Amino acid sequence: AAQLDDVGYGSLECWGGATFDACIRFLGEDPWVRLRELKKAMPKTPLQMLLRGQNLLGYRHYADDVVERFVERAVKNGMDVFRVFDAMNDPRNMKAALQAVRSHGAHAQGTLSYTTSPAHTLQTWLDLTEQLLETGVDSIAIKDMSGILTPMAAY
Repeated sequence: AAQLDDVGYGSLECWGGATFDACIRFLGEDPWVRLRELKKAMPKTPLQMLLRGQNLLGYRHYADDVVERFVERAVKNGMDVFRVFDAMNDPRNMKAALQAVRSHGAHAQGTLSYTTSPAHTLQTWLDLTEQLLETGVDSIAIKDMSGILTPMAAY
C-alpha cells in the first residue's frame, strides 16, 4: 500500500459495493478496520468507495438517517471520495447519500450508470446530469459496469 501511496493517484477505490459484505461473510474481517488500516498505509492518497445510494452497501433501501450516519462513520474512518450511484439511475435514490457526503466534507461524485435502450437517449443522460448537479455534486462519473460504452457513443 505504501508504494501505491507514492504513485500520486487522484483517488484509489478500495471500499464499497460488495467489499463490505465480502469482508464480513467470506473473509472474516471487519471492513471498518480494513478502511482505517488502508488510510494509515496511504495517508496521501484519497480513498474512494462505491456507494449504492439509498441502498448504501446492502441489498435494500435504508432510511435517510441510516444513510447519514453511515456516511458520517465512513468519513470519520478515512473515506474521502464517494462514487454514489443508483442502478436504475433514479436521482431520488442518490440524493440523501450525496447530501450526507457533502455535509461531512467529503467529495460527492454523482454517477451515471451507463446502459443502452430506446429509452436511454442523450437527453436522458443530460437530464440526469442536470438533476445531480441540482442536488449538489463535486464531480460526475460515468459508470460503464457492462463495458458497452463505445468511444463513438461517448464522443
